[in-house]
Amino acid sequence: MIQELYFAAGCFWGAEKYFHLLDGVVSTEVGYANGRTAAPTYEQVYTDTTGFAETVHVRFDAEVLPVGELVQLFLRAIDPLSLNRQGEDCGTRYRTGVYYTEEAFLPAIREALDACAAALGQPLAVECLPLQNFYRAEEYHQDYLGKNPAGYCHLSPALFEWARAYKPAKP
Repeated sequence: MIQELYFAAGCFWGAEKYFHLLDGVVSTEVGYANGRTAAPTYEQVYTDTTGFAETVHVRFDAEVLPVGELVQLFLRAIDPLSLNRQGEDCGTRYRTGVYYTEEAFLPAIREALDACAAALGQPLAVECLPLQNFYRAEEYHQDYLGKNPAGYCHLSPALFEWARAYKPAKP
C-alpha cells in the first residue's frame, strides 16, 4: 500500500537523494512545509521569515518499508539533537521534522522518535506534527544531486552507499 510522509532533514537536496535510494520508496519530491505564506519561493524561504522547512515528500510502499522503519532511517540521516541546523546549514528552514497526513501513523512515528531519544538520553530537536501545507519547490531543486553530482550536500557519500544497499526488515 502506497503511503506518504514528509521529512524535514536540513537541506533537501541530499535528503531527497537519500530517501530516493531506499528500497520501498516509490517517489520523492522536495518542497516547503508548514509555513505561513501561500506558494513561497526558494528566495522567500531562504530568508527564514516564512516559517517553512525544506522538506522531502516521500511516497513509499508500507508493505516493504513500514512507517516506523522509515522514521528510523530518517533519524539515521540527521543529527536529531541539533536545533535549526544540519551540517553547515543553519536557520529555521533547516529544522528537522516528521510531518504526517494520517493520524494512524502517529504511534509508529512516536515510537521511533522516543526510542531514539531514549538511546541518546536526551530529548530530540525533531518536530512531529501534522502536515499543514506543502508547496513543491522549483524544478531546479528536484533531484538536484542527480542533475548536479558534484553539488553541495551535508550528507556523507558513505550514507548514500549505505542507503543503496539497505534492505528493509520483512514485516
